[in-house]
Amino acid sequence: MATVVMPAERQAPARNPWPGVVALAFAASIAALQNTAVVPLLPVLQRELHASLAAVSWTLTISLLVAAVSTPLLSRFGDMYGRRPMILGALALLVAGSVMAALATTLPWLIVARVLQGFVSALVPLSIGVVRDVLPRRQLGTGIGVLSATMGFGSGGGMILAGLAAGDYHLVFWITGGITLVAGVAVALLVRDGGAPGGGRPDLLGAALLTAWLVALLLGISQGGSWGWTSPRVLGLFAATVVLAAAWVAVERRVAEPLVEMAMLTHRGTIGATAASALLGFAFFTSMTGISGFAQAPASTGYGLGASTLQVGLYLLPSTLFMLVISLFSGRFMRRFAASSLVAAGSAAVGAAGLWLVVAHGSGDMYVAASLLGIGLGVGYAALGTMAVEHVDPGRTAVAAGVNALVRIVGGSTAGAAIAAILAAQPGVRGYQWVFATAALAGGAAALFAFVYGRINRRAATAPSAR
Repeated sequence: MATVVMPAERQAPARNPWPGVVALAFAASIAALQNTAVVPLLPVLQRELHASLAAVSWTLTISLLVAAVSTPLLSRFGDMYGRRPMILGALALLVAGSVMAALATTLPWLIVARVLQGFVSALVPLSIGVVRDVLPRRQLGTGIGVLSATMGFGSGGGMILAGLAAGDYHLVFWITGGITLVAGVAVALLVRDGGAPGGGRPDLLGAALLTAWLVALLLGISQGGSWGWTSPRVLGLFAATVVLAAAWVAVERRVAEPLVEMAMLTHRGTIGATAASALLGFAFFTSMTGISGFAQAPASTGYGLGASTLQVGLYLLPSTLFMLVISLFSGRFMRRFAASSLVAAGSAAVGAAGLWLVVAHGSGDMYVAASLLGIGLGVGYAALGTMAVEHVDPGRTAVAAGVNALVRIVGGSTAGAAIAAILAAQPGVRGYQWVFATAALAGGAAALFAFVYGRINRRAATAPSAR
């Protein structure tokens, strides 16, 4: 039988990829939301679960730890087996973890639930990989910008969700689980992998060593205030961190298919984005946690605003609104300005928010600082995804984005320890001024890295695809 060739005008039209991009952006915002929603809930968890603040802080720390390990691991699995299955799996774990957290009445049960939720942080680099596969080159900046900006929007939305739920952590997790289920259905219906799976072998030894040194680091940081920064246990943990990290680097340089390619961390095409990402993550968590703690401190302290969880959410509402508005225009920004310039400008705005709170920290100043944070994070996050992958071979997009997400998570995970150390050394309003000054310094340093390496990479140096 002869093969009938359909005329061009009668062939089925190509599938529009943008509904899938929107579904991924929605899911990415939830991935960010599930972490920041916990920040204003820490005092509530301390009271309702009858635990110390150091203990309940592990509900945030453990999620960041799992995120730091699962992000490069699932990004690698995405390259090997397809990104869409990994995205759907991460969303399924978030739904399961949210239901467990909503039902939790003890701290250990809640921490287990937060372990499951932490896997969803890998969704952002996986989504960037999908977007790079399915969008035309001329639309790529817009797609990655939308993904990155909505991640910033979700970060602010988490704080607001906790406030609207009036500090009811059960309700917060039920809502998180519900919207994640909706996002999972949308992704399942609208998203398709654009590239063929590459195969290969997972670097399980690298994942184990990465987990080990991050556990040692975060445990030492989180317990430094209670055990003493110079105590044998804390110093031992930091020594173990150095040894395990060195072993991890050695393994990653020798294994055929490393979990994290060291070249992605040090090459001039990516190091600017790497440093800016870590510093911006630190500045973001330091600013948000600092605002929440300062605002909720009782007025009887002489400096606190005595705000409820809902009022903290209202203080941070401008941040979320600016992130949302900027995400709608991120495509235009990406077409007109270099990604490195946008990251530098956004980081500078985040630094300015910290400086503002150093000088003035009344109720109205919270709104001003939140607005600056929203502008800075909206612009910076929208461009950071592009800056991280624009000098990388297309086949290594998910790996490069995973490395960038990893360092941002590690940077953010140190914020709590920095705040605890500062407030222990200098309690009261002076201590919070130092907290906000530290956030400002990190934002300024991120801007400097982005600007300098943006100029260095004008000739678009390409990062090596091999280790």
